[in-house]
Amino acid sequence: MRLLFFFFVYSFLGWVFETVLITVKRKKIVNRGFLNGPLCMIYGITAVILTVCATSLGDNVVFLILGSTIYATVIELLAGKFLEKVFHGRWWDYSDKRWNFDGYVCLSHSVFWGLLGAAVIKWLNPFLDKFYDANIPLIIHTVLWVLTGILALDILGTTSVLTGAKERAARYEESNRRIAQFTALLRKKIGDSVEKRILHAYPLSGEAGRSREKSKVFAEGCGFYKLIWLFIVGAFIGDLVETVFCRITLGYWMSRSSVVWGPFSIVWGLGISMFTAILYQHRNRSDSALFVAGTLLGGAFEYFCSVFTELAFGTIFWDYSSVPFNLAGRINLLYCFFWGIASVVWFKYAYKKISALIEKIPMRAGKILTWLMIVFMACNMGVSCLALGRYQERRAGVEATAPWQELMDQYYGDDVMRRIYPKAKDLNMRGTPAEEAARQADESVNGSANETSRQTNDAADG
Repeated sequence: MRLLFFFFVYSFLGWVFETVLITVKRKKIVNRGFLNGPLCMIYGITAVILTVCATSLGDNVVFLILGSTIYATVIELLAGKFLEKVFHGRWWDYSDKRWNFDGYVCLSHSVFWGLLGAAVIKWLNPFLDKFYDANIPLIIHTVLWVLTGILALDILGTTSVLTGAKERAARYEESNRRIAQFTALLRKKIGDSVEKRILHAYPLSGEAGRSREKSKVFAEGCGFYKLIWLFIVGAFIGDLVETVFCRITLGYWMSRSSVVWGPFSIVWGLGISMFTAILYQHRNRSDSALFVAGTLLGGAFEYFCSVFTELAFGTIFWDYSSVPFNLAGRINLLYCFFWGIASVVWFKYAYKKISALIEKIPMRAGKILTWLMIVFMACNMGVSCLALGRYQERRAGVEATAPWQELMDQYYGDDVMRRIYPKAKDLNMRGTPAEEAARQADESVNGSANETSRQTNDAADG
């Protein structure tokens, strides 16, 4: 609930800031929010993500500003591309500014967001924490749930207008003479108001709702179906790469899967699909540009994944504390460079071939297979979360009382979980860099000994 409180506060402050800024520039009052309500959600979302991911950087101002700059820039870029993809229009354009990227982000704004993000973490968040704790929980929670309900209705209403639902209001009036007639009339009035305000505040969004010719090629371009398949392919390739890398560097085979069913690395899958979505229009740029973009995006993404998995599961899945030039043990400079190299290899060599293979799938079969894979991966990740949660409970000595706990104990006991997640450890197990180096050396020796023992047993059996 605290993060939800932060979301609404910063969304409102962002709306005030944007509205005042544009009003001063145009010398007339302009409601700058995407929604009807006084909220700019991108500010709230960015503030929440920075609160979760960047708070641990608060002791180092340089890293805090750099991290805030990267996260805010990526969020602004993703938000712009999402709005363009869904509503076929631009809500802002920095093409006239120097050092811009695709017109959605530019250096001057990114630096400003970095400084603003640092101010949020260092000063604004502590103040809001005190305000939140000083109020009666029941009252503030009730207010937050009411605001969430209103926000949901606002999002549905605005989205229906921008996707053309307003044009079907007349048909809704005819289908129901009483309640539906009143609802449709109200929707039409609200729709007209929203549409006029959106076009007034964001003239570049005038192309929203324009009909487009449907493609006859499955997953053409960089749309929903293509990104889903890139996620699946990337998850498989990532697991394979990490497994081989561990075999070469550590001398023994080790599971690097993120889920309990199949060889899939969720971090790699999300990374490849996200990088493709962000850099798709710039895939033909120079190797150096792709390398820098991949290094920065990869570092920010891996740091976010590390924070998320620790908060969600109370488990550390990787720890670079013993690696030089690491940041809080979550990322290190060498592996960030690996992300940059992977971006170059992906766009220059792998993407075109994989994309061509995906587009050869027949349209109908492709859509069916895609949704089957979505259901499979959703169930896979769901069961994995339950197995990890129960794994942590067993470590804490919690007895199985619910049916799901007994089921997890039966099929995903400690031996199974240690085999699937050999690097996973409790949050309080993170040691100093020296301790981590000694631990990893012991793991390497033990792994080599186990591998030798296995080979000896295999030879004896033969």
